[in-house]
Amino acid sequence: MSAAVTSRSAPWGLLLLAVAAWIGAYASLVPFADFVIGLFGLTRTTHLGEALHFFFYDTPKVLLLLTAVVFAMGVVHTFVTPERTRALLAGRRLGVGNVLAALLGIVTPFCSCSAVPLFIGFLSAGVPLGVTFSFLISAPMVNEVALALLFGLFGWQVAALYLGLGLAVAIVAGLVIGRLGMERYLEDWVRQMQASQSADYAAERIGWAARIEAGVGHVKQIVGKVWPYILAGIAVGAGIHGYVPQDFMASIMGKDAPWWSLPAAVAIGVPMYANAAGIIPVVEALLGKGAALGTVLAFMMSVIALSLPEMIILRKVLRIPLIATFAGVVAAGILVVGIVFNAVL
Repeated sequence: MSAAVTSRSAPWGLLLLAVAAWIGAYASLVPFADFVIGLFGLTRTTHLGEALHFFFYDTPKVLLLLTAVVFAMGVVHTFVTPERTRALLAGRRLGVGNVLAALLGIVTPFCSCSAVPLFIGFLSAGVPLGVTFSFLISAPMVNEVALALLFGLFGWQVAALYLGLGLAVAIVAGLVIGRLGMERYLEDWVRQMQASQSADYAAERIGWAARIEAGVGHVKQIVGKVWPYILAGIAVGAGIHGYVPQDFMASIMGKDAPWWSLPAAVAIGVPMYANAAGIIPVVEALLGKGAALGTVLAFMMSVIALSLPEMIILRKVLRIPLIATFAGVVAAGILVVGIVFNAVL
């Protein structure tokens, strides 16, 4: 009897230790990054120091998030079959799944790279492609961090308009991508994993030890494939993050700038990488230099919803035609948002 109890309790003990280690590691991210750049004799006041700090902070953060989310999704798979997941988030005629996914993005304060783990988890669970994109767009672009900062800096009207238009971009872009039927542009390993998910883990068949084992296996399968792309993507983002050309951007985003300033702002924003908290101070600085609000907010949306590092990470999951479609549809939506802001405000 005691041996059986010990056998049943062992997975829980190991899981609790893993959770405690995960929390400790996540809480130590900033001190860890400070320590690493200190070894090089650098501080965050220099461009190189800020870039390296960004890399050594964001890399473990994204990997920790990816591991936690993928493990959780692996356990969830043992309870909920892909068929039931599709039934919950399927993009029906009214796009209910897209709306739910976009609303979920509001309460997940992730940057674009940090949102990718949940995106991969949704795909592996069999959630429709268009619905997963609604989440991927909404999570970095429309979250409580962005809304709180916009409210504090510009008032509730700007925050509310940003919320409505940002959700509209996420929902409509997800619907468009879903309607295009581009599932064939998922990488083969993702489609194979979706096909292999079945009801084998029905709740009445296995215990918690097997469920935890399934979560660990899910981590090995997914994290083992995508981690090099995560490192490459964050390295690109870190290099750009340390050298944000505010004066140059302000010069082409002025209120009297030519018509091409809005698409130029979006194009400039895409290669950059920051979360809402990191880019809004830049937005404030640009506005202080006379930039137009709609143009600057379109720039902000492109930075946090269409970053080049995100594209690099997604390349392991999606093929180039699907990535290009995603970028094009979202960029078109962001341009509309910028036009509306400039016209209304």
